[in-house]
Amino acid sequence: MDAAERDLLAGTLRKTMAAASGQPLDTALADLGWAELLTEQTDVAVPTAFRLLGETGAHAPLLNDVLLHAAGRPLGGTLPMPYTGGAWVVWERADTTAGTALDPDLPLLTAPAEDTVPPLSAGRVALGWWLLGTGRAMLALARQHALDREQFGRPLASFQAVRHRLAETLVALEGAEATLVAATDAWGALLAKAAAGQAALTAARHCQQVLGGIGFTAEHDLHRHVRRAMVLDGLLGSARELTREAGAMLRAGGSAPRLVHL
Repeated sequence: MDAAERDLLAGTLRKTMAAASGQPLDTALADLGWAELLTEQTDVAVPTAFRLLGETGAHAPLLNDVLLHAAGRPLGGTLPMPYTGGAWVVWERADTTAGTALDPDLPLLTAPAEDTVPPLSAGRVALGWWLLGTGRAMLALARQHALDREQFGRPLASFQAVRHRLAETLVALEGAEATLVAATDAWGALLAKAAAGQAALTAARHCQQVLGGIGFTAEHDLHRHVRRAMVLDGLLGSARELTREAGAMLRAGGSAPRLVHL
């Protein structure tokens, strides 16, 4: 798929996600050929679709399909997923009001612990792209607020403290994206998910500070992205848990494997 085709795909997915979310979006993506795109163009489907889910604020149970595809099972179903703190959840394909306390829009239900862990690497990369898109959405909201808002007769964006917070957010997101692009194995996927989760949480903290009290209101979109980032960070291992796991692997191995060959 060349650059023009990727742009066309991204435009179509963005328009679809702007018009629907949850089960309606799942149905619309199925009609667009999501299953075929995932199985035939995985390296295009996952970064494009999951990044746009984050940027638009929409949600769909596509993580199920990524894990099912990696496990060699038919798409369209569900399977239990590990969650931070030793819990297990199922991402239902039908919309339900029994969502998480942090993000009631997501149809995540608690599930019994499983003996067999699904293939985590593919899912961690997908979640990493979703977290990256969520972080970029928060940064865009904070940047626009800083440009529009005036304080003491000056644009908010002219204050050094505000510029530093936005710059630190951008650096964290760019670093996470580089890690996601380089993730080609289980080690890379673990680090990419950890980096993306930490970057999204950094974006939430800094962007909330830039927006101030308005960012806490139900009328502003920031709080929705913050809640989404916190929930997605916990799926398939939080940034804190994965960082500790990476550290344990390094101690056990006595060396750090190369992530990118320069």
